[in-house]
Amino acid sequence: MPKLQSDFMRVLQKRGFVHQCTDVAGLDRLAANGPIAAYIGFDCTADSLHVGSLVQIMLLRWLQRSGHKPIVLIGGGTTKIGDPSGRDESRQLLSDAQIIENKAGIRRCFSRFLKFGNGPSDAILVDNADWLGGLEYISFLREVGSHFSLNRMLKFDSVRMRLDREQPMTFLEFNYMILQAYDFMELSRRENCVLQMGGSDQWGNIINGVELARRIDRNSLFGLTSPLITLASGAKMGKTARGAVWIDENKLSPYDYWQFWRNTDDKDVCMFLRLFSELPLDEIRRFESAEGEDLNSAKKLLATLATEMCHGKKAALDAANTASEIFEGSGSGSGLPEVNAVKADLTDGIPAFKLLHEVGLCETRGEARRLIRGGGLRLNNTVVMEEDFLVSLANCNADGMIKLSAGKKRHILVRPT
Repeated sequence: MPKLQSDFMRVLQKRGFVHQCTDVAGLDRLAANGPIAAYIGFDCTADSLHVGSLVQIMLLRWLQRSGHKPIVLIGGGTTKIGDPSGRDESRQLLSDAQIIENKAGIRRCFSRFLKFGNGPSDAILVDNADWLGGLEYISFLREVGSHFSLNRMLKFDSVRMRLDREQPMTFLEFNYMILQAYDFMELSRRENCVLQMGGSDQWGNIINGVELARRIDRNSLFGLTSPLITLASGAKMGKTARGAVWIDENKLSPYDYWQFWRNTDDKDVCMFLRLFSELPLDEIRRFESAEGEDLNSAKKLLATLATEMCHGKKAALDAANTASEIFEGSGSGSGLPEVNAVKADLTDGIPAFKLLHEVGLCETRGEARRLIRGGGLRLNNTVVMEEDFLVSLANCNADGMIKLSAGKKRHILVRPT
């Protein structure tokens, strides 16, 4: 890679964000000469983003920190089709009401990471439904469709993977790449956007947008992708055995979010500090050969910095203190996630295995029974070995709560209501 002039490209290169770029030198020169606008698109497939989207969020955050303008594109239009990239089967089509609800949730997620406003480097949020919804089909095919070769489109990974596996791909999905390319050209016209970023699976779609703008508008645009983040375990970033690691605190508590980062594999700690925190690289390098307690300190630092960025400083410190109280002491863990239980049921008593399942600490009652038999259930820090042990109001602590622990890392407070 050539010697970089712009703060933006230097940061991305040094912290490991760059996988592919259409023209590194050209983009670097442009970013060095003044503010640029760049975008990443997010379809409204859920009412929150999860940490699998965090690399893209951090790209926009570093863009803004470097003095440039982030554009968050919400796919209110393309969500109605579904991105086939990386998919073995078609996405479930959502209703208009679901898309509107999901769009509001995604907007909330970004408010933690970016500053929105009307300034030159303030982020803006746009919805491609604003322009895709009004397209006339025949006119669109004549203006845009004529620039796409079917031969070339069939070679894209998102299409070829389906065809090689003899899995169906609808004509609706086949249009997705054309609409994403049109988004880029439209944003270059509306917002003077010169750069589209995304994950490495979006490279083909991004190139389509660059080429479309060149052919129709004679405009030079740029594309940049980040690498696919694979954990040391081989697992995909963003998911755990218990599901997605959501950014919205209504779907995953700040404590559980903190715990996700605290449980990072030893081999991933420094990579995560580079990608998911703003800790200076010199400080990160101190942990590259860390072992034992120093490595644990690095994990706690990662967890606190990542949680602070997502949920705020108070939530991060509360989560760190709660974890310290639980794992290094014998406290009640007042900052743990809370769930409600019917007070009348607790008056008579609920079998321990049943309560574990109802509050979500075990996915099935069978799993709950096995956990208890193996000595994995603690009730207010005391091990319970009886599957049918009746948990009742008598087990409430001084705060009127019941603390349940499943293994060493999953804890919850039950509040009688």
